[in-house]
Amino acid sequence: MTRKLSTNSTRAAVTSLAQACMGDMTHTEQVTLLALQLFDGLETLHGLGNAERDLLEYAALLHDIGWVRGWRGHHKSSLEMIVDNLLLPLDGKTRLIIGSIARYHRKALPSEKHDHFAALKLAERTLVCRLAALLRVADGLDRTHECRVRGVRCLIDQEEVLLRCKVVCPAPEEEKAASEKADLFTNVFRKKVVIRTVTD
Repeated sequence: MTRKLSTNSTRAAVTSLAQACMGDMTHTEQVTLLALQLFDGLETLHGLGNAERDLLEYAALLHDIGWVRGWRGHHKSSLEMIVDNLLLPLDGKTRLIIGSIARYHRKALPSEKHDHFAALKLAERTLVCRLAALLRVADGLDRTHECRVRGVRCLIDQEEVLLRCKVVCPAPEEEKAASEKADLFTNVFRKKVVIRTVTD
């Protein structure tokens, strides 16, 4: 994708849906901020552009809306709610891509055994994997929902990616969760993720 998807009306519709489902947007906004910092900091690694950045932003804003149906399986509920919401000013394929990215922010990794993922073309599946890999790490970096991580600096080496996280207080839960949720990142980009925190 090369065309930027961002418009004021689209972002407003996405944000409105997130607010309607979540109420408290603190965690949602934190994960979105971190996901976009990862995207920007790893541009030379993923090679994606503005349109893909928009997809990640929308998926991050909507990744937890399934909570409105209950915690259990909320990632799957998020997918269904995004795909089925005709009020979002996005075509069906774009909603499916965004929903798939949101669905994979936790639990199982992308698989062609999942109907929604198998319905995508190869290039679209690759895109979902790349963006979901970033979203998973970003979600892990706010494991406690306390916004402990103020910013992330990305350093890319031949064999690993170092995420240097500026924190307001010790964040062992975030370090552990982000490291565990970097499984998809390692599969996609063939690089180990190392998390380092620095107190602000």
